[in-house]
Amino acid sequence: MNAEGVKHNIGDIVYLMTDVDQYERLVTGINIRQSGIVYELSCGTQTSWHYDLEIAKDKDILKSLES
Repeated sequence: MNAEGVKHNIGDIVYLMTDVDQYERLVTGINIRQSGIVYELSCGTQTSWHYDLEIAKDKDILKSLES
């Protein structure tokens, strides 16, 4: 999917910037709304929706060492 403004694709591995454990999350859905693009992220059996500003493509190693 290469819609304008979409920064992550289904199947990408990403990280939540606020996750102190820095678990890998899989992009499993994309929802384009008037208010912006939100991504469904899956981690194990849990899913959650997040805006791009919450998502990083690279793991924050320092954050994971602090926990």
